[in-house]
Formats: sequence, structure tokens, C-alpha cells
Amino acid sequence: MQTLKKGYAFFLYLFPYLLQVTLNVVLVFLAIILCFLMIKELFMFSRILLENETTDYQIYLASILIFFLYFEFVAMIVKYFKENYHFPLRYFLYIGITAMIRLIIVEHDNALSTMYYSIVILLLIIGYFILNLTPRQRPESKWFFGRD
Repeated sequence: MQTLKKGYAFFLYLFPYLLQVTLNVVLVFLAIILCFLMIKELFMFSRILLENETTDYQIYLASILIFFLYFEFVAMIVKYFKENYHFPLRYFLYIGITAMIRLIIVEHDNALSTMYYSIVILLLIIGYFILNLTPRQRPESKWFFGRD
């Protein structure tokens, strides 16, 4: 029975470590793939800019925002490793706001959908504001509550 408890304790110690290593390896591969896609998007944007004779600015803006989405995902993965295996919530909010802005630029035919997308952006910005007011996470935000 004692050997079973030791084996179980060893498994409980080893299993999270193996999951963390697996997660780190997969995130490195994901970052490499995202960097490749980001560079590909940069080349596609430059080709659109040089070859396209139309003045459809939606294509330009959509391409730029896709590039920034890739950039933000890569930056989030870098921040994950720099902050001791922790994803900061604010990066998810940045990505959500950028994705919704891209969606508004690309698909703005339906006015009701555009209004819903802008409400989602407003909610994400309010969430970001609340996140920055949290004294535990951001001690420099105490000015809002009147504490010195």
C-alpha cells in the first residue's frame, strides 16, 4: 500500500511537469507557424499594394489588421514565456478588439451586425479598463480610488 501511495505521489508530481513541457513545445511550434504566416501576410500586403490598381481600402486595412492579429498572437506567446508561463489577460483583450475591428472593416454591410460588433468592442474596452483598475494587478492604478 505504501508503494502505491509513493507511485501515486510521483505521478502527481510528474504529470503536471509533462503537461507543461508538452504545452511549451507546442507553443514554440505555434509561434514558428504564426511567424511564417505573419511574414507571408506581409508579402501578400506588399503585393496588393504594388500590383493592385484599385482604391479599395478595405483590402488594405483587412490585410494590415490580419498582420497585427498574427503579431499579437506571437507577442502573447513571447509574453507567456517571459512571465513565467502565464498568459496576461490584456493580450486576449487586445486580440479581441483587433479582431472585431477587422470584422467591422471587412463585413460592414449589415448595420445591425456592425452595431453588435461595436458593442462587443465597447465591452472589451470596459473589461480592459476594469482590469487596469485592479489594485492587486496594477498598483499604480490606485489614483482612481483616491488612495495614496
